[in-house]
Amino acid sequence: MKLRVGYEFKYNFPQRTPCLLSLNIHHSRVSDLEMADHILTQPSMPMTGYRDGFGNWCSRLLAPPGQVRFSTDVIVHDGGKPDPAFPHAGQVPVEHLASDTLVFLLASRFCESDKLLDLAWQLFGGAQPGWGRVQAICDFVHNWIAFDYAQARSTRTASEGYQERVGVCRDFAHLAVAFCRALNIPARYCTGYLSDIGTPLPHPPGDFAAWFEAYLEGGWYTFDPRNNEPRIGRVLIARGRDAADVAMVTTFGPNTLESMRVWTVEIGS
Repeated sequence: MKLRVGYEFKYNFPQRTPCLLSLNIHHSRVSDLEMADHILTQPSMPMTGYRDGFGNWCSRLLAPPGQVRFSTDVIVHDGGKPDPAFPHAGQVPVEHLASDTLVFLLASRFCESDKLLDLAWQLFGGAQPGWGRVQAICDFVHNWIAFDYAQARSTRTASEGYQERVGVCRDFAHLAVAFCRALNIPARYCTGYLSDIGTPLPHPPGDFAAWFEAYLEGGWYTFDPRNNEPRIGRVLIARGRDAADVAMVTTFGPNTLESMRVWTVEIGS
């Protein structure tokens, strides 16, 4: 199938402001693009790019005073299949983990696995190690946290999400990631586009979303505690330890986000 994906951010800056953008589709999906998903700016301004320590493409620019628009609109090819499941994937003992997975066992800014260590073992220590344990975590988080856009808070951590029992997709992902790490399962936070293809009509035109990947036998696997069911039309943008590593727009100065639109819609095959 073909998906039309894109976004439009409108900011107002009172002064020249450095910005860091993580908005390009991940290199693992670049071959699926019909054209490059360049970040378009209005007004036009110089932009430089680099690849961060997690392999994500990041862009730097100096926004001028006044209204600034960031946007893109591209077509991406997708297999049209739901997220795969591998229920027989087992847990990898820490001593056998690949070295590049170890950073995803450590506590981080929003995923304080050290604070949730005892709770994680209390809740999930009896679950089947591997896929079954990660799925048990997703089931719990899905039922524990109530989704509410009005209760979104950019500073909420995993332990606070557990205590407050409310949040948005990033809060579901942070809590699940923290539980996994507390149980010695490498887990990394993911952001990207997510369609509502396959869900009952009518549905909105897709959105940005957060989910996570857990490392089990055979590699990294996708889990989504917010929806807690396989979804179609998931397009990765970036991965990191938590949301602090993959913020879509980071501004180093005062500003007002005046509007934001995101779309992930099927347009044919």
